[in-house]
Amino acid sequence: MKSTFNICFYAKKDKQKANGAYPLFARITVDGVASRFNTKLDVLPSIWDGKMGKATGRTSEASRINRMLDDINASLNTIYHEMQRRDKYVTAEKVKNEFLGHSESHETILSLFQKHNDDVKQLVGISKTIATYRKYEVTRRHLAEFIQSKYNVSDISIKEISPMFITDFELYLRTACKCGYNTTAKFMQFFKRIIIIARNNGILVGDPFASYKIRLEKVDRGYLTEDEIKIILKKKMVSERLEHVRDLFVFSCFCGLAYSDVANLRQENIQSVSFVIQANTGAEDNSGVSEEEVKGLIAKAMKDFAASLMATEE
Repeated sequence: MKSTFNICFYAKKDKQKANGAYPLFARITVDGVASRFNTKLDVLPSIWDGKMGKATGRTSEASRINRMLDDINASLNTIYHEMQRRDKYVTAEKVKNEFLGHSESHETILSLFQKHNDDVKQLVGISKTIATYRKYEVTRRHLAEFIQSKYNVSDISIKEISPMFITDFELYLRTACKCGYNTTAKFMQFFKRIIIIARNNGILVGDPFASYKIRLEKVDRGYLTEDEIKIILKKKMVSERLEHVRDLFVFSCFCGLAYSDVANLRQENIQSVSFVIQANTGAEDNSGVSEEEVKGLIAKAMKDFAASLMATEE
């Protein structure tokens, strides 16, 4: 967002010193709001031009004062334009504080996100899964693309994260990224985790997520019918590899195992077999498959699965 910026220098006449000199102050104005500070320079009234905001004459003292004021002016302009590029908004107080060395550290959201992701990556196989790490990486990529698209910068200060930023990011995920409701909610949960880390470490004081509620829609994924299970079991596959895939899929259907569980399963993990076929939404049996039919289907699936598992491990 473009703003107005102005710098002027003036003599503080109510602080006249014993030698008759006035201290010189700088006034920074951004969007009509001013902030002042002492430049630590003194000037005699005889050589100061209040309208021009500089010393007059060709004396060495006048040249020295004007040279110092030019340096201050150049530094303030550099700080202002850097803040415009880096931050979402600029104030006269922020420019002054940075010039005087009083500014706080500028921890940025994407740098903190990257540090968090690097930590998660080191924990893969210990307390985190590779899937979790990849989800955080995708979330960070979407956030980086949003910041570039919305603010035309590569990163922003964590202190600039506001409730409006959060709702704008959600809108970006739903529209530009075409994410579904629950996918968007998951990305927002991962983003919120980074904000919590920033708050816990004192980088951020307030909570921009305070009034933002993340809700997931309940999804009924359904289940396979008896006829569908039979079709899968009796399907003639074109290769032995696809038969192994089919066996593993049917096995996971009967056992209720997730893909990641089946992927890590070994023959020594199977000690006994008992099965319950039910819908994902409750404990009531909704499959319509009789117990005797299931036993027959399972017997073949288990036999094929055991052979597949042994072949895979060999």
